Amino acid sequence: TVNATLETTQLRQLDQQHHLHPFTDFRDYAANGGRIVSRAEHIYIYDSDGNKIQDAMSGLWCCSLGYSQDGIKKAVADQLMELPFYNNFFKCSNQPAVELATRLCEMTPANFNKVFFTNSGSEANDTQIKFVHRYYELLGKPSKRLIISRKNAYHGSTIAAASLGGMSAMHEQTQGLDYIRHIEQPYWYELGGDMSPDEFGLWAANELAKKIDELGEDNVAAFIAEPIQGAGGVIVPPDTYWPAVQKILDERDILFISDEVICGFGRTGNLFGFQTYDTKPDLITFAKAVTNGYMPLGGSLVSDKVADVLLGHGGEFAHGLTYSGHPASCAAGLATMDVLENTPILESSSNELAPYFSQALESLVDHPVVGQVRSKGLVAAVELVKDKGSRERLAPESAGAVYTRDRAIENGLMVRQTGDAMIMSPPFVTSTEEVDALLSKLTSALDKTAAFYNVK
Repeated sequence: TVNATLETTQLRQLDQQHHLHPFTDFRDYAANGGRIVSRAEHIYIYDSDGNKIQDAMSGLWCCSLGYSQDGIKKAVADQLMELPFYNNFFKCSNQPAVELATRLCEMTPANFNKVFFTNSGSEANDTQIKFVHRYYELLGKPSKRLIISRKNAYHGSTIAAASLGGMSAMHEQTQGLDYIRHIEQPYWYELGGDMSPDEFGLWAANELAKKIDELGEDNVAAFIAEPIQGAGGVIVPPDTYWPAVQKILDERDILFISDEVICGFGRTGNLFGFQTYDTKPDLITFAKAVTNGYMPLGGSLVSDKVADVLLGHGGEFAHGLTYSGHPASCAAGLATMDVLENTPILESSSNELAPYFSQALESLVDHPVVGQVRSKGLVAAVELVKDKGSRERLAPESAGAVYTRDRAIENGLMVRQTGDAMIMSPPFVTSTEEVDALLSKLTSALDKTAAFYNVK
């Protein structure tokens, strides 16, 4: 309608004038603006112009159960009527925070019995750094301060979390923390050369051992990693990678932080990614899908190994956040766990939807501009190339993937571009018919890309 068009125009103008967006070229946005999302239902978002778009990214990896979970919405509304807020400082707590902490510990391995709540994954990883350093300080090993991460990893965007991550663009804009070191990522398609995936997986794992030996085990405190690098391009490691990494960690006095912000709560087929790859973390970072994205919440799950030292030595842990354990956010978390635990959604998504999704995407491997398809559970990437043999990219600075993403959105499919890959994490409530629709819309975008770049 005319009124809706006028409203959209006004919203866009005000947004451009006053709103600074995350990971955005401010000058470009001020000149060209963007999309106003007005409502959402099931797995679809609707913009203020009335366009219906299938969301193949679950919001931002977080709305795994889609947008129509009324039980979660009601839990938040009811909690706001009873106790909208009180802090957890000064020896205070609230019932939803107590219940969610207990619930999360019951859902994780028996050696996890403590939770520290934050508002996001970034804050949770900042907290992990403080736990790690406090742990070794109390053990009388203050020299163990270095933390090893991986290139192209994403662990958040605060200064500490961005330092943990391996995104070069973020490091170029901020002076990173000097006690963090990076090793090569297990990205076989980009870096494997003539090695087989299994050979490359062992090579990439050995990079961790080499870095620990180079720095000295007495100086290294922890290794942090996502089970699958999400924002880095859905880097699914070769099968040999994680067993070799775990063996390296078992042989050394190094804590392992599994960053489950993207992989946690069912994304890889198990409740957590570390279960999918059979690793044994000492600390677990969570956020995003813990509330199905409906409320901000993150945190650290702390193993007994670490918690016993933190509690046993006493002294204040000088760290906190105003909204840590926010009652409405924790109510959302409890309602989300109800869906995950009390319905067959995880079983059906893992055993039925994920294989169907993977098989559908595999049909793209013969497309002229597709070099590789990789997936695990309900997270996937389609890597784009100009030449399959040489793996030459379509265009400099990932312009080919950007072009494909834009065509997909025009087709009514919300996907994300990272590097030269199209990445997806569809909601668990997606039907097989909707997977077919996803594939059709993505194929159309790839066809347009092939025609644009004259690839046959």
